[in-house]
Amino acid sequence: MSDLFNVLTGLSRQRDFRQLIVAPMNLRNWVLAMIARETEHARAGKDARIVLKLNSLVDPACVEALYTASQAGVKVDLIIRGICSLWPGIAGVSDGIQVRSIVGQYLEHSRVFSFSNDGSPELYIGSADLMERNLDRRVEAVVPVDDLEARARIQAALTIMLADDRRSWQLGADGTYRRTEEITGRPGTIDTFETLMEQTGQMASAAMVAPHRPHAGMGSLDPRA
Repeated sequence: MSDLFNVLTGLSRQRDFRQLIVAPMNLRNWVLAMIARETEHARAGKDARIVLKLNSLVDPACVEALYTASQAGVKVDLIIRGICSLWPGIAGVSDGIQVRSIVGQYLEHSRVFSFSNDGSPELYIGSADLMERNLDRRVEAVVPVDDLEARARIQAALTIMLADDRRSWQLGADGTYRRTEEITGRPGTIDTFETLMEQTGQMASAAMVAPHRPHAGMGSLDPRA
């Protein structure tokens, strides 16, 4: 982060960072490389899957790369709240891609990049949508998630969103959205927002009753220490 702030303040012209992937320096190339890696895994008969959660997906290069990945056999799940210029379910082009939008009482604003990487999954979070303005004309950052508890919570949230059949709309090959309930023909039972709120309440209750344990490295919280 210090390296990035040195760039922002004009004290450095650094383009490569130890952990961060930063736009406009190298974020687009990184996204394309990650998609290409999954594509090569699929062509080799290995486990290959991409899950992206974004506000918008309109960058032509990224859309084309996802089409290529689908044609190679990569399973692609896209949770795109707003604009999506990729059309899923087109025979021979995007058969392996599903696009859904989840709209409810809360603004879904997080960005998540998940790659199965042949059984060695990698998970990233960040600020960037896949748009030319984000990739070329803004400073945006994406970072890997290494903490096991954080990874598990993020993956669980993605699983809920991909199973949502009450708040979700699915994009068809004709470019129109339909509610998942309409597609399945039955009332939905999984609501992303209700489920996440319930889980958050349970975690908060558990934290209130759990005995306090100082975080490792913080030392004693006793003011007399």
